[in-house]
Amino acid sequence: MYQTFLSFRYLRARPISWIGVAGIFVAVAALILILSIMSGFLAETRSHLRGSLSDLLIQPHLDRNLMHEGRSILPKRDVPGILEVILADPLVEGASAHYTWYGMLAAAGRERMQSDVTFGDLALVKLVGIDPTEDGTVSSLREDLVRDSLISDEQVADPDDPFGPIPGYEPDGRPLDKVLSGEQLARFWGLRRGRTLELVTAVLDPETGSPREAVSRSFVVAGTFRSKNNEFDLSTLYLPRSVMADWFGSGRGFTDVAVRLKDYEGTKTEAQKSLANKLHEAGYLHDPEITGGSEIRTWEDFQRSMLAAIENEKGLLGIMLSLVLLVAAFSVFAILSMLVQEKRRDIGVLCALGATQWGVMGTFLMIGLWEALLGTLLGLAAGIWSSLNINAIEQALSNTFGFQIFNREAYAFDHIPTVIEGSGVAAIVIGAFAASLIAAALPAWRAARLNPVEGLRHE
Repeated sequence: MYQTFLSFRYLRARPISWIGVAGIFVAVAALILILSIMSGFLAETRSHLRGSLSDLLIQPHLDRNLMHEGRSILPKRDVPGILEVILADPLVEGASAHYTWYGMLAAAGRERMQSDVTFGDLALVKLVGIDPTEDGTVSSLREDLVRDSLISDEQVADPDDPFGPIPGYEPDGRPLDKVLSGEQLARFWGLRRGRTLELVTAVLDPETGSPREAVSRSFVVAGTFRSKNNEFDLSTLYLPRSVMADWFGSGRGFTDVAVRLKDYEGTKTEAQKSLANKLHEAGYLHDPEITGGSEIRTWEDFQRSMLAAIENEKGLLGIMLSLVLLVAAFSVFAILSMLVQEKRRDIGVLCALGATQWGVMGTFLMIGLWEALLGTLLGLAAGIWSSLNINAIEQALSNTFGFQIFNREAYAFDHIPTVIEGSGVAAIVIGAFAASLIAAALPAWRAARLNPVEGLRHE
């Protein structure tokens, strides 16, 4: 029992020993905070890479060169039929047909396109034709429509009917079709609710499938949505799918179908094969043996190379951050080495009173144990608390110092993301504990090897 008493007494009576506690505290808290932020950044990047993609994306090929039994066959294009086949699969939870195309945003009444004077690019936008009722089964559209705006109150009047009547909108002549604008796009171009905009794009020839001349069409902004993905919100407009199909007049009602599975991780491969065969039999897809199954892909298939890079980055990050623990361990080693040197006489007295080498070694190891325990627990609490409140902390520091620490316009997300990983936190705590005890072992071993006579003669 004397080891516990002496170790705690040495720790209390010698203020410099608390430097070791402080070193472990800072290292553990910083590691947990940095790991949580980086894990959050990686998770947001993964989510950003996924974008608006659902679990599976079905894109029927319209290549007229694809042959079956010596003749060119184009898949059927009716929306109700393909949705019926997809939703009949027991692995599927929801499906929504989209009409996706690209165009350029033009200001109504102007002769030239609006262009981004900062980057010198035209205002290229992604046009996504949707049915809000269908899309609610595969995406977070409704949540995006009601999420609090960061810039102004320009949300739709009725989230359940986003393309419905616009309060205060009085058209000059025939009412215009409505669009939903990403919040960042609306802020950048001043697209207020009820404002008219013009979209310019090229339509497909229904006979050849090739683009025809550019055409334009006027729309009115029904409101904004905020997906929390700045890049997506800066480049996307939602339109009614029926309007898109009518505008392009290509004889097809959709370009792709987003599918949500009941168990994505467990059934994605099985669902791909099942849907490919069923849709081929129903005439909506080509033979999977000809296309290699490329008409049905998971969202990960679209971003395979980037996802691999993210995983590699996370592994390298963990290795580099673990080096911070060495700094804390070195402080424990340095402080205990100084303590052993100063307590040589006490060590001699202990040996004279019958203390064994293991007893002396245990006394100094207990000092390292106290430092590791206190520093790790305090660092654990501080790291988790700061991770959960990092945005409030950042805002307070920004207000105090008068500049924005986290520039929200520089990233694809508008907040500092954090993800507290239990395994990562446990590894940090165990690593800090182990590193501290290993660092304390060498000074403790030197104390145990000290000659008692030399210790008594010291000073």
